[in-house]
Amino acid sequence: MTVHTVIVVGAGPVGLMLAGELRLGGADVVVLERRTGPVTESRASTLHARTMEILDSRGLLDRLGEPPVEPRGHFGGIGFDLTQWKVPQTRTEELLRAWATGLGADLRSGHEVVDLSVVDDQVEVRAIGPGGPVPVRGRYLVGCDGERSTVRRLVDPEFPGEDAGRELLRADVAGIDVPNRRFERLAAGLAIAARRPDGVTRIMVHEYGATAGPRTTEPTFDELADAWKRVTGEDIRSGIPLWVNAFGDANRLLAGYRHGRILFAGDAAHRQLPIGGQALNLGLQDAVNLGWKLALVARGAAPDELLDSYHAERHAVARRVLANIRTQAALLLGGPEVEPVRAILGELIALDEVRAHLAGMISGTDIRYDVGDGEHPLLGLRMPSLLLTTVDGSTRIAALLRRGRGVLLDLSGDGAALSVIAAPWADRVDTVAAVADGAGLPDSMLIRPDGHIVWVGPRHGPETALRRWFGRPGRNSLGGAT
Repeated sequence: MTVHTVIVVGAGPVGLMLAGELRLGGADVVVLERRTGPVTESRASTLHARTMEILDSRGLLDRLGEPPVEPRGHFGGIGFDLTQWKVPQTRTEELLRAWATGLGADLRSGHEVVDLSVVDDQVEVRAIGPGGPVPVRGRYLVGCDGERSTVRRLVDPEFPGEDAGRELLRADVAGIDVPNRRFERLAAGLAIAARRPDGVTRIMVHEYGATAGPRTTEPTFDELADAWKRVTGEDIRSGIPLWVNAFGDANRLLAGYRHGRILFAGDAAHRQLPIGGQALNLGLQDAVNLGWKLALVARGAAPDELLDSYHAERHAVARRVLANIRTQAALLLGGPEVEPVRAILGELIALDEVRAHLAGMISGTDIRYDVGDGEHPLLGLRMPSLLLTTVDGSTRIAALLRRGRGVLLDLSGDGAALSVIAAPWADRVDTVAAVADGAGLPDSMLIRPDGHIVWVGPRHGPETALRRWFGRPGRNSLGGAT
């Protein structure tokens, strides 16, 4: 039996992101992964602006390098200006795995969870590892094990919504030469093809009117090639399939993200058509919202109730995302009957206000949490990217968040008074005095580790917000009095 503070099930991007956040916050974490090695399929390949901001706030952009930029996004296959970054999931996982394990996360590949139970104040997991059964205990467990989540099956929480009625077949194929197609709607169906720099072509196809039946295995390449020929008239059977799968328009959302000591994040908490990369980005942002909160609670620095804000905030975000994905699925996979709607939406997207609205919704940059404490227009939003001048020189907001701590920012350039107020929280909140390169900003702000603003001054002191989001004052990392 091994005992850890937090058990994370699943070492995909969401589980690895969460593991890194937990370690950054000082929590002991073990990650149990069924696979014996890293993912080899490209899978999700789009990172949006909010996710890139988050990676920047953890110092990961330099490690990522300079991924290709795609300046065109889409809504239901209708294109509009939306900057995105194209990063294969293999690279995203590689980046996050190195980060999480470098911070001390215990990653155990080849460990398949088969049972779990809650015993007193512990979650006990039974996994099958390379050498046989492996019992693991933790104070908390987070299921990050994807749309076919074992943790969700074992817990059996309420998971309302709809199963898939339509699906797309998808493959990475080498050795074929077909025209690039960006959401090309043909008479018989939808065809998508994009050739990568390495010569591999990503193929996706849907036949109008075709329904999604239950699948126990992935589709064969022959099945995909037959559908591709019926839709496009092209024969791709001579190609070499590197990976084939199917994904449908299921739309389900857990009624609760938290079940006592067991929580869910990513596709384990919500199922949706992975359109435009929203599923991956939604899951990564789940992990960042949960990680710092769970670390504070696990350390004894904050009360258990802080975890309830994870469900309140992220469930509302997912509900909105799933609604927009459901709309996009109808526009993308519907037959000729949706053409009038697509035509009208195409006219609307040309308007700047509509484009900005859709861009903010898809990228996650317009997320505003209900943090209470007044009606200032910045409350609940992510902190704008600003150039700051401190006594140590120029810096950016992202750099201030690299340690995964809260930031009490005094833009008067002094900071002495706020430093005294925040001193009892100094083990989890940094007080920074700076001058900002921007107009119309409040005198001071309290920024959570995930970059969202939860207090602005000088309306009143920050003590209430500090206590609400960062727990009891005067607590050290072991939960004792300082």
